[in-house]
Amino acid sequence: MQGFDWAALMRAGMRGLGLRPDDFWALTPAELQVLLGEGSAARPMGRSRLDELMAAFPDHKEGALE
Repeated sequence: MQGFDWAALMRAGMRGLGLRPDDFWALTPAELQVLLGEGSAARPMGRSRLDELMAAFPDHKEGALE
């Protein structure tokens, strides 16, 4: 069984992405993967998905005070 190459991951996160150590260690492996541009989550979001998210999480709710 192989483990993580922590040195390479730390270089990529802190040198490559410019993360501070506490920010690097707060990431989940999936979040780091996305930031590094790897995996399916790195694909751009389409307009239809953006519209779905905007409908589900509007900036302002009806009747709310601003």
